Amino acid sequence: MDTMRDRFAPVVSQLLDEDPRIAVVLAEIGRDGFEAARHRHPERVINIGIREQLLVGAAAGLALTGLRPVVHTFASFLVERPFEQVKLDLGHQGAGAVLVSASASFDWPAGGYTHMSPGDVALLDTLDGWTVHVPGHPDEAETLLRHAVAAGDDKVYVRLSVQANAEGLPVDGARFVTVREGHAGVVVAVGPMLDATLAATEGLDVTVLYATTVRPFDRAALRRATEAAGTDVVLVEPYLADTSTASASGALADVRHRVLGLGVGRRELRRYGRVDEHLTAHGLDARSLRERIDGFLRAGVSV
Repeated sequence: MDTMRDRFAPVVSQLLDEDPRIAVVLAEIGRDGFEAARHRHPERVINIGIREQLLVGAAAGLALTGLRPVVHTFASFLVERPFEQVKLDLGHQGAGAVLVSASASFDWPAGGYTHMSPGDVALLDTLDGWTVHVPGHPDEAETLLRHAVAAGDDKVYVRLSVQANAEGLPVDGARFVTVREGHAGVVVAVGPMLDATLAATEGLDVTVLYATTVRPFDRAALRRATEAAGTDVVLVEPYLADTSTASASGALADVRHRVLGLGVGRRELRRYGRVDEHLTAHGLDARSLRERIDGFLRAGVSV
């Protein structure tokens, strides 16, 4: 199966052909995928070199001229390193862009901590007005990329990953999808965490919601799910643990509730290993999730 990133360049290259407003801004990473598109549209496929602050600044400038820039590099170089430019050049100036990342939280362990970004979504949460898509399958990535590019002048972050579920689901770029219904709690699985979450909750009487658009957070869907399943909520996210606990609590602010946020821990793992080893170390494999989710739900049962 191809990866989410394998879909990125072909989809955006097609959009470049179809819409003269689209531009692509790169910082070396990903340039080979756009080589053919660069020959067709040399003025709209721009590689600025390894200058991540300039990457975002140039995208903002293009946006201010009326173009729709699609900006791509690894997450740590796209959100963390040029955060001041994301905050000011895009946000403060009211300039829209589509930031498309690769490498996610730890997709390339051999690259070391410089190439890991478990805090990217939490960091964008400090800013106003960002839409954040976290696809869990290449088909969903293609759909959400098209949504992002077509989103007027909005600021959109699309988080691509080599981690993926076995099958894609229909996603609309806004709402959570109900995958399983139950009566003893709600588990929200984000993007690539769906398969592990479904395996972990097999046999448990819980509702499972699938989230590929996490900002804005679909409070209405969570609220509806808790009406039948109760207000014990577990969030399983492929980035920093507790990134969305405030959003979930906000949706249930007027009712008694409990929220457990599962995700990547803050402790840095210095023996980089493999992706599956990182998932296990952070308690995001199916077995660990089962223990943590079951323990949380049992602790809330009145005897």
